[in-house]
Amino acid sequence: MAASWKEAKGCAVREGLPRVYHDCDDEVYGACREGESQGSFKGGVFIEHRCICMPSHLSAEELEDKEKKFRSENPDW
Repeated sequence: MAASWKEAKGCAVREGLPRVYHDCDDEVYGACREGESQGSFKGGVFIEHRCICMPSHLSAEELEDKEKKFRSENPDW
């Protein structure tokens, strides 16, 4: 887990992962494989979290800008 896009990007580089994400339900960032879901188990059932997921080759600034744009265009998400 990471606390920012910059830390998530660092994790992706170290671990060779193609994607970075911001888990908007848990307010954490991280790196993952293509198609990997983020979430938690509740009562034995997997609950998928709302995540913004992008390619890890983008810079931390690009990731931040794209998230800001997405949130401004989708305020109820």
